[in-house]
Amino acid sequence: MKILIADDDPQLVRALRITLTAHGYDVVTAGDGAAAVVLAAQTHPDVVLLDLGMPNLGGVEVIAALRGWTQAPIMVVSGRTGSADKVEALDAGADDYVTKPFQIDELLARLRALARRSASVPGDARVAFANVEVDLAARSVRRAGERVHLTPTEWRILEFLARHPGALVTRQTLLKEIWGTDQVADTGYLRLYLSQLRKKLEVDPSHPVHLLTESGMGYRLVLDADQREG
Repeated sequence: MKILIADDDPQLVRALRITLTAHGYDVVTAGDGAAAVVLAAQTHPDVVLLDLGMPNLGGVEVIAALRGWTQAPIMVVSGRTGSADKVEALDAGADDYVTKPFQIDELLARLRALARRSASVPGDARVAFANVEVDLAARSVRRAGERVHLTPTEWRILEFLARHPGALVTRQTLLKEIWGTDQVADTGYLRLYLSQLRKKLEVDPSHPVHLLTESGMGYRLVLDADQREG
């Protein structure tokens, strides 16, 4: 798996290159935003590790440039800890956000999660329920033919549920798949994201028939409302 590291801190880049190479990754590096965009186009990395505060082109601008042609997962690795910076990066198209300093074990776990989520799917991989169609290959959602905008985290949750239709997906599984580790405390985030998905996709969000909560266990995507369990 090829990883592009874009960061203007040469010591961090060197440390990450050594560590990731030792774990079997193919690593290419860029020291500024403009170089990152060019190198990404030349090498087509499987994952991009990206700092926000780079010269020549800022991290958010790099994300926007990459999202114009690639769906490769982008993990922001930044010293900026403010929620506004995280929201801006995620809304621009980043898939994950890690703050510096970080534990290398957590970074590796998040990389593995990104790799699992970006595994190729058949071109006709679609899941439909009610008037909603989820296109897993195109990473798009339509309701009654109209495109539905989802945040990156909303998409990842829906995508995982859509890959396991009808199955109970535990909270721990979703935490591990979305945030890279099952040690993350679920302080209501999943309930919040499921509530937002219901508002966008259910006919009656207060009485969902497709995006269901299994009390005390997790969540389930039911394609046929007549076949609900529990």
